Amino acid sequence: MPLTAAALQSSLCFSPNNPSSSSSSSSSSSIPFNLQTSNTTTQLAAKPQSLLQKHPLYTPTHTKLSLQFKEKILCLEIMGVDAGKALSQNPNLHSATLDSIQAIITFLQSKGIQEKDLAKIFGMCPHILTSNIKTELTPVFSFLSDYLKVPEYNFRKVINKCPRLLASSVSDQLKPALFYLQRLGFKDLHALAYHDSVLLVSSVEKTLIPKLNFLVDLGIPRDEAVGLVLRCPALLTFSIENNYKPKYEYFSVDMGLKLEDLKEFPQYFAFSLEKRIKPRHMEAVQSGVHVPLPLMLKSTDEEFRELLKQFGGG
Repeated sequence: MPLTAAALQSSLCFSPNNPSSSSSSSSSSSIPFNLQTSNTTTQLAAKPQSLLQKHPLYTPTHTKLSLQFKEKILCLEIMGVDAGKALSQNPNLHSATLDSIQAIITFLQSKGIQEKDLAKIFGMCPHILTSNIKTELTPVFSFLSDYLKVPEYNFRKVINKCPRLLASSVSDQLKPALFYLQRLGFKDLHALAYHDSVLLVSSVEKTLIPKLNFLVDLGIPRDEAVGLVLRCPALLTFSIENNYKPKYEYFSVDMGLKLEDLKEFPQYFAFSLEKRIKPRHMEAVQSGVHVPLPLMLKSTDEEFRELLKQFGGG
């Protein structure tokens, strides 16, 4: 169930095992965030203070940091969020209040997100910590429900799969990506929601279109290129410079394979060039055998050794 402000303070901001507060544990859990400074100082002076002092931000040059700022960093750290990284990636977090952060946590929990999910979600997308609930977060859940037909009890599963959904604009990002993908032929909403949701947070102009065009530029007819990405949606997620270009060069030059081989096995781009493609290919060459591309890459190490023997390599 959603955390109240008091529960957030108890479970995230102040350790329940704090020996200095054990005698008043029954009453401290009901004290709101604006508790008396003297009491807060006493609590922070015990176990939580050691956490603060170990944090990179808490060097002697930061002794004048406000108590509220220290409390905020402590809350993030106890949630499992790297406060330094979060503050660096989201400068607005400097001025965010504990109440506003607690409100976002409460809202997410009302949608099924659990406390143990927060470290991953906020760690990947610290901008969510300063989102506007009404204009930014609520529309995302409406999008999941209305456009992807995700039932409310599965919101957690979808968000954990792709936390970036919560940091994406519905009107500027999610809807345009969905409509583009549907025009290409993506009809399985369940797959888009639960497996390929990263496509929804990808820019149509900067990511999806250029990657499809790269396949076309290789000489693959556009309708066939579309068919490849429908069979293997991950093709729309690979980097052109770091994945497509070096792997295709090795594919065509070193391996001497043709486009027809690639069209039969587009999953080739999903394998590591240095850890899987090159070692397997070189071993096959040294053994003097030709192993079909899918078998060469998809097999386990043990299966690959057997394939070398089967195809005449020993």
